Amino acid sequence: MKLSKFKFTLPKDAIAEHPAKNRDESRLMVVDRKTGKIEHKVFKDVLKYFNDGDVMILNDTKVFPARMYGNKEKTGAKIEVFLLRELNRESRLWDVLVDPARKIRIGNKLYFGENDLLVAEVIDNTTSRGRTLKENLLIRIRTVTKLFTLHAKEQLLRQRQVYTSAKNC
Repeated sequence: MKLSKFKFTLPKDAIAEHPAKNRDESRLMVVDRKTGKIEHKVFKDVLKYFNDGDVMILNDTKVFPARMYGNKEKTGAKIEVFLLRELNRESRLWDVLVDPARKIRIGNKLYFGENDLLVAEVIDNTTSRGRTLKENLLIRIRTVTKLFTLHAKEQLLRQRQVYTSAKNC
């Protein structure tokens, strides 16, 4: 199956920017499998669509706030880094995805945060967009959440309060 089959235009007004104040008032789209009819309901109505023997599976993992925006050394080109996993804590190595990948090469230094407090060096190419980064000694990359906007961090914390219990996901 081609990824292009999943491309579509989603109107901005259909994207929830903030969770509903009362979480059970969150929107719920219901699709009738037989007719294809779409109804718009609220989440507190979800049990009306269950039959005896149906099972609801909940995902209780936490989202790791892993997206960082920064600049490339020398050119100042804007870059995005998505942390996938910490490879080695002692060596401070991270497996990441970068965008735009064509601009990020081995040996490049990447700067993040106010006053470029976080510096990472690209030490390997792993896939077309994948890189291995080594963080500097000035600041631990675990403090990366401080580099996010308060808006995003508040949303993440609100989601965790309601939906999660697992750690480090």
